[in-house]
Amino acid sequence: QVQLVESGGGLVQAGGSLRLSCAASGRTFSNAHMGWFRQAPGKEREFVIRISRTGSTISYVDSVKGRFTISSDNAKNTVYLQMNSLSPEDTAVYYCAASQLPFGRREEVTSWGQGTQVTVSS
Repeated sequence: QVQLVESGGGLVQAGGSLRLSCAASGRTFSNAHMGWFRQAPGKEREFVIRISRTGSTISYVDSVKGRFTISSDNAKNTVYLQMNSLSPEDTAVYYCAASQLPFGRREEVTSWGQGTQVTVSS
């Protein structure tokens, strides 16, 4: 099991940037696929982006293509989500996620962070 703690959320104006961090603990971090989901008010939690164990494969939802990037630092047991060109539609609680297998659906995730709020004002 991997324990996850997010940080870096906040309020930003449209067009701005934020970087989220997800600090992981547990022996299995280096073997885990890591990523991010988000949940807007009144909506289902949705997949955003994921990075493979080796960092060689990144998957993301079309709405963040060209704007969001994910990276990992195994030495620090941390995954980062760089969000650029933010729009009000990106407003949500962002959750770090981990699993031993690749995931794209909520049911496939085995470890969750507590979530961090991202609010984008127009």
